[in-house]
Amino acid sequence: MAELPLFLQEQTEDEIMQRMLERVPADIDKSEGSFIWDSQAPVAFMLADAAVWGQQVLQRGFASTTYGEYLDLRVAEHGLTRRAAVAAIGKVMFSGTPGTIVPTGTVVATPADEITDEASIEYKTLEAVNLGPDGTGVVPIKALVAGRSGNVPASVINVMSTSISGITAVINPNETSGGTDIESDELLLERFYAQVRNQGTSGNKAQYMKWAGEVAGVGGVQVIPLWKGPGTVGIYLLDTDKRAANAEIVAAAQKHIDPTMDGQGEGVAPAGPVVTVMGVQEVPIEISVQLTLAAGSTMEEVRGYIEDGVRAYLKQLAFTDTLVRYTRVAAVLLDLPSIVDYTNLTVNGKDNANIEISSGQVAVLGTVNVYE
Repeated sequence: MAELPLFLQEQTEDEIMQRMLERVPADIDKSEGSFIWDSQAPVAFMLADAAVWGQQVLQRGFASTTYGEYLDLRVAEHGLTRRAAVAAIGKVMFSGTPGTIVPTGTVVATPADEITDEASIEYKTLEAVNLGPDGTGVVPIKALVAGRSGNVPASVINVMSTSISGITAVINPNETSGGTDIESDELLLERFYAQVRNQGTSGNKAQYMKWAGEVAGVGGVQVIPLWKGPGTVGIYLLDTDKRAANAEIVAAAQKHIDPTMDGQGEGVAPAGPVVTVMGVQEVPIEISVQLTLAAGSTMEEVRGYIEDGVRAYLKQLAFTDTLVRYTRVAAVLLDLPSIVDYTNLTVNGKDNANIEISSGQVAVLGTVNVYE
């Protein structure tokens, strides 16, 4: 490998100054404080800075050492663009006088928290709804601001940003999902490496994975050739949280790859195969365990630690491993200083047994039951 030119190598101001002084004839005074020394010192300082700048420019040219807009430019050479943020979607239920109409675009929100200075999160209704005889009506919603902040738990969207006569309450029966931030450098680099190291061509599996990965909000892709027999391809999608991709992400991917689903090649997929894009089936992993806690620890605190650890483990498994290993769940417990010992650990009701995850499925955390 050729050595880098000197101006791109690590070097200090003193080293540069010494090289400059060595080129001054010996019969000329070049001691510190002399005219020669004083005139060359600023130059050495600027050249040292220029060497740092030169190294930075070099690093920006390689995907592994660049970032931000420079990474965008690098991956664009291979046809990749950073995926945009995606707004969360869900549903809310309005309550009030039967027959009341809630128009499309009605804005609802979570309450602001003055203690934590957390702003409310607003959503708009995507359809109009007419409250039924029981005085309720359910309608889909979408966050006004794209990003993960729109993913909220059930029962927290309870504010009418604009009051409507006849409406007394609003609530989201289930969590909202699918909100993702703009693609991070880490994920974009991962996608870049996947493309350049595993070239997709002629409609092979790698190319279907590339096409699906181009859609905003997609965090994992599983391709099933011959899904329903010859001429069919099934594609299962995860979101960036390694959960089932919601309907909006699935629809966007279907439109991008094979919008007509008739093999006519109207999307990026070649003519011939009929491509079906789907969200995965989530398989809840239920955990129950009897714990002996360290002094000062509480069950609620430890439950949170277990949930975080198991959730991180399950994300690693998504589309990479077909087994949720009992021993790995146990290892999460053993790694927690708050837990002195445990007994009666069961995973989905089974003792010392692995849970198998099939194609088109992803393991997600269910309930964690801890007791003394």
